[in-house]
Amino acid sequence: MMIEQLTQLQVINSSANPRFKQLGKLISSKRERKQTGLIVLDGMHLLTSAKQQQQLPVDIYLSESGLSNQEILDFLSDLERPRITLFSDVLFSQLTELSSQTGIMATLPLPQELPLHANDKQDYLVLDGVQDPGNVGSILRTAAAAGVSQVVLSTACADAWSPKVLRAGMGAHFSLSIHMVSDVANWLRTLEHGVKRVVTSLQARSSLFDVDLTGPVAWVFGSEGAGVSEEVERVCETPVLIPMIGMTESLNVGAAAAVCMFEQLRQRTKAN
Repeated sequence: MMIEQLTQLQVINSSANPRFKQLGKLISSKRERKQTGLIVLDGMHLLTSAKQQQQLPVDIYLSESGLSNQEILDFLSDLERPRITLFSDVLFSQLTELSSQTGIMATLPLPQELPLHANDKQDYLVLDGVQDPGNVGSILRTAAAAGVSQVVLSTACADAWSPKVLRAGMGAHFSLSIHMVSDVANWLRTLEHGVKRVVTSLQARSSLFDVDLTGPVAWVFGSEGAGVSEEVERVCETPVLIPMIGMTESLNVGAAAAVCMFEQLRQRTKAN
C-alpha cells in the first residue's frame, strides 16, 4: 500500500511551491520554528531516534532518489497514514545542509518545555552563551551519554532545535529535558545547597580530578571565546582546573564538557 501511495505522488519541481517555501523557513528561522511549534529533522538517524522516544512526524518530505531507499520505505511503512510531499532531487538539495542527500526530512512538534524544578537530587548541564551549533549539539550528545539529562541554556546560546544543533546532537535531544532561561546566574542561585555549581577556570586552585563529584552537580560552561559571564562565575562556588600537559592554554568547550562529565561518571562508577 505504501509503495502504491508513493508512486502516485506528484513530484514538486518549483521553488515557488508553498510547502517548499515553508520548509525552508523552518530550517533557517528560529522565529518560524517558535511560531509554528515545529522543528525539522534531516535523515533517518534523527527520525529513528525521535520515533524511539515516541516523537512522530507531522509531515514527511522525500526526494525522488529517496523513493529507492529501503530504510526509508521501511520507516514509512510503520507510520499510520503519513502525510508525504515529494520534491525533485534538485529542490531537495536546496533544502538540506548536508553534503549528500539523506532523501528524507520531516517536521515534528517542538518538544514541550516542561517546568524546571531545581532540586538536590539531579545533575544539570548549564550553557552560558555557547553560540556554535556544533559545540552545543556535541555537548548535548555528551550529556546524554554521561547521564546528565537536565539541560539549561541561556538565550544567548545557539538554538537547541536548529537543524545544525540537532545533527550534531545525533538524536540526544530526545532523551534530554532542555530548558531556555533568560538569566542563568539567577537560576543557578535557586539551586538547592546539595548541588555543586562547578565551572572550569584557568585560575582555579582545585584540579577537576581532586574534587568530589559523586554528588549532584550543575556543570556550567561558557562561550567559546569569553567563557561564562562574570556574574555567572561569581555564583559558581566550585571552580575547577582541567589539568593539561604541554603548551595548550585551554580546551574547546565541547572537549572540556566531555572531560568533566565523564570524570563525574568515572568517580561514581568507582564509588559503586
